[in-house]
Amino acid sequence: MSRLLERVAGGEEIVIAKAGKPVARLVPAVVQGKRLLGQDKGQVFIADDFDAALPEEMLAAFER
Repeated sequence: MSRLLERVAGGEEIVIAKAGKPVARLVPAVVQGKRLLGQDKGQVFIADDFDAALPEEMLAAFER
């Protein structure tokens, strides 16, 4: 397994088969960069009444 992981770390994709049929793939992990705090500032709007009670007719529709 260590040899396979070394190859994968080098960028190779390895397919593992059982009875000639592929059952798994070993692929290099995707390394995510650091998330940037505040990158979406000003992109999202939340209405002042977003958590207000729903109208009775809409609540009744959920109970049908």
